[in-house]
Amino acid sequence: MLILNKVAGIFFKSSKRKVDGFLRSFNFHPGTPFLHKIVLGIETSCDDTAAAVVDDTGNVLGEAIHSQTEVHLKTGGIIPPVAQQLHKENIQRIVQEALYTSGISPSELSAIATTIKPGLALSLGVGLSFSLQLVDQLKKPFIPIHHMEAHALTIRLTNKVEFPFLVLLVSGGHCLLAVVRGVSDFLLLGKSLDIAPGDMLDKVARRLSLIKHPECSTMSGGKAIEYLAKQGNRFHFDINPPMQHAKNCNFSFSGLQHVVDKIIMQKEKEEGIEKGQILSSAADIAAAVQHTTACHIAKRTHRAILFCKQRGLLSQSNAVLVVSGGVASNLYIRRALEIVTNATQCTLLCPPPRLCTDNGIMIAW
Repeated sequence: MLILNKVAGIFFKSSKRKVDGFLRSFNFHPGTPFLHKIVLGIETSCDDTAAAVVDDTGNVLGEAIHSQTEVHLKTGGIIPPVAQQLHKENIQRIVQEALYTSGISPSELSAIATTIKPGLALSLGVGLSFSLQLVDQLKKPFIPIHHMEAHALTIRLTNKVEFPFLVLLVSGGHCLLAVVRGVSDFLLLGKSLDIAPGDMLDKVARRLSLIKHPECSTMSGGKAIEYLAKQGNRFHFDINPPMQHAKNCNFSFSGLQHVVDKIIMQKEKEEGIEKGQILSSAADIAAAVQHTTACHIAKRTHRAILFCKQRGLLSQSNAVLVVSGGVASNLYIRRALEIVTNATQCTLLCPPPRLCTDNGIMIAW
């Protein structure tokens, strides 16, 4: 707790005033008996301010979220100080909404859980400082949460999944494969050696200037690539998946991004247009990069499943692959993973799309 207080210390002064006003807005009911433990979860690791109230049986009593996507689309990417300021402006309201919806007052909570890593330091600091002030005034237990562990365990909120299972977490900030052996027992099999797949897709979308595309102007980069790829022909560009001969379960996406950048530059020369204008071949490029990304993720995951089965790390008869994170909502990538799980007699499970992206529910759960 001493370390956490030090990390959050720079935010404490303004946060304390917010928490004081926040608590005064509730009617307290001390001593109200509850059959289940009730946890408030707070998530501010990147660009979503989220909170939820969940009980220990998995009932979601209340939730709220504020997305910064629209703001960051205009700036071409997440700017940490901007994200921090938006978290500061919205965290009190979001936590208040989650509690009001749940019908639970702060005094009736069993504990407060908050993401402490990994993520943008400035964003994490806002949620952490607000939480620690709340913990201090309410005298409630504080539960520090690892963002990736929360993603990995979300599936047990929606499905009856027994340990162990294999999890693939793919998002704008992360890409990893791990065997989940228990609530806090993870065996890491592989991770991205450079950038995350969602980050790569966002950068390709920016390089293609898809925000200027009339059909994609309100979409995130990854969503724009997926949407446009449906209209394209992936065979128009031959891009080899990365790390084809690497005998491990790691990933790499920066090389793929550089290859696509070169393709875009070449097509701009051929079409006689300047950087920032929409290529006539944009849909074909989107289809090719999405296909290559799907192949790379599927091949590394296939390798991990075979390794786990060979070493007895997963059930031979009832192996489960859980896929979560923002990129897991890409249906093309999900279909590629379905091919892998069908071929290896595994069950593929994904949380609902709203629980694949960052949210307060997974933190509270």
